[in-house]
This record gives sequence, C-alpha cells and structure tokens, in this order.
Amino acid sequence: MNTGWRYVVKQFSLLLVVALLCLLFLALGLVIGYGIIGDGKNPFAILSLETWKTLIGKFTGN
Repeated sequence: MNTGWRYVVKQFSLLLVVALLCLLFLALGLVIGYGIIGDGKNPFAILSLETWKTLIGKFTGN
C-alpha cells in the first residue's frame, strides 16, 4: 500500500513543478513583451497590481 501513495505523491509533485514552470514562463513572457518589445519603461512594472488595474480599466471602460 505504501507504493501507491508514493506514486500519487510523485505525480502530484511533478504536476506542481510543471505548474510553477508555467507561471515562471508566463511572468517572463509578460516582462519581455511589456518592457522590451512594448513601450514600458520598467519591464517589471507589468507584475504590479496597479498596472493590471489600469489595463483592466481600459478594457472595461472604468
């Protein structure tokens, strides 16, 4: 019965690593797109909550 739990933990940890890598690459893509390709002066400003509020406000009209 112990090997069944090891398999579950191994699969869950693999899923967690893949999810963290996806978040890392998403953040890296946002930084490159906003700061280097786009017109942003500070590439890491896209990761702030204030920038996202401004972007969402532009799309929703608020």
